[in-house]
Amino acid sequence: MAELVFFSGTMDCGKSTLALQMDHNHRVRGRGGVRFSRNDRAGESRISSRLGLETDAVEVVDGTDFWEEVMRRRTLGQRVDYLICDEAQFYTPAQVEQLAKVVDEIDVDVFAFGITADFRTRLFPGSQRLIELADRVQVLQVEALCWCGRRATHNARTVDGVMVTEGAQVVVGDVDMAVDGPAATAAGHVPVVGYETLCRRHFMRRVTAHGANLMAEQDQLLPFEVDACLWRGTGGTGADA
Repeated sequence: MAELVFFSGTMDCGKSTLALQMDHNHRVRGRGGVRFSRNDRAGESRISSRLGLETDAVEVVDGTDFWEEVMRRRTLGQRVDYLICDEAQFYTPAQVEQLAKVVDEIDVDVFAFGITADFRTRLFPGSQRLIELADRVQVLQVEALCWCGRRATHNARTVDGVMVTEGAQVVVGDVDMAVDGPAATAAGHVPVVGYETLCRRHFMRRVTAHGANLMAEQDQLLPFEVDACLWRGTGGTGADA
């Protein structure tokens, strides 16, 4: 029986690596499949892993219809037994429903891979629909780690190393973004946007690796942890920020 399976986890837990491994395992057993991805860090029409693995894929856009994609290939005589769907958090709810239809109506296995929540801890619409419809939701067992060594459970967005909780939901990869206003001009540089995995404790306290390093440099021996955004140089609201 075909299944719709959603493999979820934070960044750095091996989702894309597993996607490529599963594709390989099915292909060597003679099954035919199609790889899909959206907004991969390596660019359009790619699936890439942080371990260095990379291959081609079909780029998913808002107008992609998975039912039509499969039926068109089968009409042309191509064997389609399964779909690998990476970066599935970026798919629309309607596209997730199309994937469910592919599983139920023509017995094509669908293996979807993605993170569940964004940097604000809000579910991505695609991930939410996958959780609602998937036959199985499997959390990857490879644990991403926070800078403190604990298991990372949240994805944080940073600007110049400082955690932010506002902004567009989708900003892909580690990119340079221009910021309008005097701050960017005075600083003389374009702030760098990146992502970091944090445990819940440090996500709630907004303590990134950058903030922790700044606190360590102050040689402060405190009996408690503080919000890193209040420390000098972190870009927060402290007196010297």
